[in-house]
Amino acid sequence: MVEVTNGGEGGRRGAEEAVERELAVLFRRARSVSMSLAAKVHPGLDSAAYGLLVLIDDAGPLRGSDVVERLGLDKSTVSRQLGELVSLGLVERVPDPSDGRARLVQLTPVGRERLHDVRSERRRQAREHFSSWPTQDLEQLARLLARLNEVL
Repeated sequence: MVEVTNGGEGGRRGAEEAVERELAVLFRRARSVSMSLAAKVHPGLDSAAYGLLVLIDDAGPLRGSDVVERLGLDKSTVSRQLGELVSLGLVERVPDPSDGRARLVQLTPVGRERLHDVRSERRRQAREHFSSWPTQDLEQLARLLARLNEVL
């Protein structure tokens, strides 16, 4: 439980340090969970490529340049991760119907099925973890996380 005292600049600094500390714990746990989820989708899948798979599932077919823009990563990094997903049979490149010269990446049926199974299980576990939280607390957490994502 985070304890922060109110009061002036020292209170503000303490609150900022508590947020930084809790975010560090959250990010460490998120990396660990992401590695575990990736392995459930495919034993050869790394956690970074798992995040890319989730993005493609959420956004639908995308051009590689759209993936680069959405993730804010280097083009070569995204290209390598997409290549890994293709080689594992989780993603395929298909012609872009709006531009015959361009290609889109989308989940394969196997990739979609495996990812949806893992995401369903993850959601079930989240419901279990949050079962004792009042709805108002969950709504507040969702608002604050959205606000954090906007500034980050």
